[in-house]
Amino acid sequence: MDKRNAEQHKMYQNLPQDENGLATVIEGNIDDDYSEQFPPVGALLVNKIRNGWCSEKLLKKRLPILQWLPGYRREYFVEDIVAGLTVGLTVIPQGIAYAVVASLEPQYGLYSAFAGCFVYFVFGSCKDITIGPTAIMSLMVQIHVANLGPAFAILSAFLAGCIILVLGLLNLGFLVQFISMPVTAGFTSAAAITIASGQVKSLLGLPGKSNEFLESWINVVENIHLTRLWDSILGVSSIVILLLMMQLKNLDGRWKTVGKYLSLSRNAIVVIGGTLLAYILSTDGVAPFLLTGNVTSGLPPFQLPPFSTVVNNQTYTFTDMVSELGTSVIALPLIAILESIAIAKAFSKGKTIDATQEMIALGLCNLAGSFFSSMPVTGSFTRSAVNNSSGVRTPAGGVTTGLVVLLALGLLASSFFYIPKATLAAVIIAAMFFMVEFHAAAEIWRTKKIDIIPFFTTLIACLLIGLEYGMIIGIGVNLCFVLYLTSRPNIIHRIERVNDYELLVVSPDQSLIYSSAEYLKYRVLKLSQQNQVDVVIIKGSAVSYIDSTVAKILAGIVEDLRVQGKPVYFWNWQRSVQHTAFRLDSALFVPLFKRGDSTLEIVKCWTLKSNRNDA
Repeated sequence: MDKRNAEQHKMYQNLPQDENGLATVIEGNIDDDYSEQFPPVGALLVNKIRNGWCSEKLLKKRLPILQWLPGYRREYFVEDIVAGLTVGLTVIPQGIAYAVVASLEPQYGLYSAFAGCFVYFVFGSCKDITIGPTAIMSLMVQIHVANLGPAFAILSAFLAGCIILVLGLLNLGFLVQFISMPVTAGFTSAAAITIASGQVKSLLGLPGKSNEFLESWINVVENIHLTRLWDSILGVSSIVILLLMMQLKNLDGRWKTVGKYLSLSRNAIVVIGGTLLAYILSTDGVAPFLLTGNVTSGLPPFQLPPFSTVVNNQTYTFTDMVSELGTSVIALPLIAILESIAIAKAFSKGKTIDATQEMIALGLCNLAGSFFSSMPVTGSFTRSAVNNSSGVRTPAGGVTTGLVVLLALGLLASSFFYIPKATLAAVIIAAMFFMVEFHAAAEIWRTKKIDIIPFFTTLIACLLIGLEYGMIIGIGVNLCFVLYLTSRPNIIHRIERVNDYELLVVSPDQSLIYSSAEYLKYRVLKLSQQNQVDVVIIKGSAVSYIDSTVAKILAGIVEDLRVQGKPVYFWNWQRSVQHTAFRLDSALFVPLFKRGDSTLEIVKCWTLKSNRNDA
């Protein structure tokens, strides 16, 4: 034994040792049992049923009304009534307008506006959220309704309700997390642009169809010579008035309260004003505006959703209808969940949001609505903001909103005949101005420039191909970035010199899965070839998970480095990760996994082993 090895051996003897002299650094024993144990599913279920699924705590969690109703105060009643009335005056013109966007008759917008209010009153956990028709939901069913009729919108509501409810009950809300902020912003902006583009036709009084973005502008260009003067004047004037009234909320002094409620009621005021103008002119035999026309009065019948329908003498079975709905069967529920939970978070004011309960509530709202001929519904940011600004205290405000809509259906439906189409178009276009997320694009560019790619990919794809396919493409592009990052972990390396030995220390900075395995092997072997070192150490303190592919590749790294004449050790890996490797080949891996505060301990171990082999 030469002088250097003698010194290393002397240093090593100062450490606690077992009979093999390696107890301080070896992580396991070849004869130990490292088999993976399945959890006792039966026992877990029994325990969950006893302590969770049948508990009073869970009952209150799944029926939030049991939490807030016992503490309801008398002073809350007036505030909830005022907020509910204000939201009701907002949802009536919006509901009619969104029915037009969906190519439905106006009453369907009101059919969609009341059932969710009553269901959310019982199952909802956020006082500010109002459930009802929204621009995006309307646009996503429009293509099917325009060609095949309202039965497809109602079935969409039923299917969306079922899917959202199941996802909520199974705690699968995390799926929405795969839709990133850039993709969401691109989708929302594209939807707003598409909706506003589709309303230009009604704003100018033009004939023709306007289902998609390109189709809308092609129709406008081809028929621009048919522009109706008075419809255009009324529509543009209504947009200007809506935007000006929005600023009234910024008034100070004694006009602050008046300005606030005038701003909140601007949609209703503009629609009522346009309706009165059209009615007065009609009594004089003048009809300068295109009108909404007949609106069926009375409450919708309570009946099963249509599981079959006849369109142009062709019968569509349930399977045929689902096939026609295509990707929207999946895309629509995900967007509905995304909208509703985003609104709940926006108005949570520091409180935690139970996403599972919100999904259950939203699913039940859609299911209940489908029995009253509703199209798909979700949380409305505009009306939730109105609700919050009006001082709502509990979800009971939604009951007032639902009653207002029912009264409108029963008593005011005949007056909706005189609502000018240009006024409804103005209401929609004015709302869309604030849905195009220019500020989000600026934030994305400032924060992480590469994220602008999924934003614009989603935006352009949604405009040119359609919302569902655009969303899928945007998510796909974003997931490509995620997959690339997981397949290319950052490999930090350094050369250490310990007691005249050269050590290559390689440190992956994240968990390793099959997509990153070959890259890790390539980097380790390349670095070992580029540097004349005595020992290769792969440090795994940042690795919390490996799969079977990575374990196999690690075994390949060991064999390839042995061919180069370089020993390899795995330093400070977590025990769960080590056991995955041990289950593959304990004889190979157990002696190679070490733990310690310094690479000096590995050098001691290696030199002692080398000396023994020499002896």
